[in-house]
Amino acid sequence: MIDPHVHLRDWEQSYKETIEHGLETAYRAGLDAVFEMPNTSPPITSIDLIIQRIADKDCAMDKLKSKYPNFNMGYGLFAGVTANPVKIKEIVEAYNELDEVVGLKMFAGRSTGDLEIIEEDKQRLVYDTLADLDYRGVIAVHCEKEAFMKPKLWNPDEPYTHTLARPAESEDKSVQDQIMFAQEAGFKGTLHICHVSVPKSLERIEKMRDYVSFKMTCGITPHHAMMYDEMMKEVNGLFRKMNPPLRLKWMQEEMLQALIDGRIPWVESDHAYHTRKEKLGKALDSNGKPIYASGVPVFHYYPRFIKFLREKGMTEKQIDNITHNNIEKAFGIKIKNTRRAGKQTDEELEALSKEYEFDAFKKIMA
Repeated sequence: MIDPHVHLRDWEQSYKETIEHGLETAYRAGLDAVFEMPNTSPPITSIDLIIQRIADKDCAMDKLKSKYPNFNMGYGLFAGVTANPVKIKEIVEAYNELDEVVGLKMFAGRSTGDLEIIEEDKQRLVYDTLADLDYRGVIAVHCEKEAFMKPKLWNPDEPYTHTLARPAESEDKSVQDQIMFAQEAGFKGTLHICHVSVPKSLERIEKMRDYVSFKMTCGITPHHAMMYDEMMKEVNGLFRKMNPPLRLKWMQEEMLQALIDGRIPWVESDHAYHTRKEKLGKALDSNGKPIYASGVPVFHYYPRFIKFLREKGMTEKQIDNITHNNIEKAFGIKIKNTRRAGKQTDEELEALSKEYEFDAFKKIMA
């Protein structure tokens, strides 16, 4: 089983997660491979940092192999996209030369880190440059359009307001933009829309697949499949703050059903740990303001989610498709599928749940 969307922190953020700990927890959760996102600190936007990250990964792997005799974990890395054609060329060359680089990642809106590309002309520049370079790989995009966000509605004393500040329309309009920009540029690769949370976004992707000259995929997270906005009104609702945010209950239910029905190609955890203090606003950023970080740890919940999907009637073939086969096909890779996730004992699941300071999935079904 492959998780194609994880954040392993490390470097300047090693106080919250390290490559070694993330890979170990993923392995214990039953995963066979993870693909890491580049919004680290510093962000992975150059060949030098890509090489450094791969070296650090290799070091972590060696330690884990000595700890677990049967340890075997595939690893992929997304290179971070900036609006600089020279830097884009550099990471495309890294993709062409290094097996570990599985694709590129663009943030079409502010989230965690400093990789956002907000202006439409700069987003167009990215696709134009990729088309000129004849890039045929995957570009994964975080879709939330700034023009439709309502930051003044956000009130940390009422965590639920985060869902109002980053409305569903923001995601859908950004998805619309990315499809249009890629098509107009003559992009030849695969456009992957990360963590889709809105039925209208999914419908747009499905409709446009037959009209564009490039491939399109999308994924859904366990949290968007299992949780909805009202849950942020519960105690410690800030633990469930993420980007994109939780949606209305009917949207969550429809997206879960879409996954079960095979309309969404795969599950991606978007595992993104922050400390308890960062989530609750008790840690400050560089400007002295409370952080109220967006993102949740998911590795510990992944096996429970797979077990839940089996209990909902999904066949092993269907599970294989959304956790492995469709991902292999899109990225052109081969990873051995051990199908271990969802088969852990209660004791193993309990131990996994203690790996992080908080559990956003507490009391959630499965």
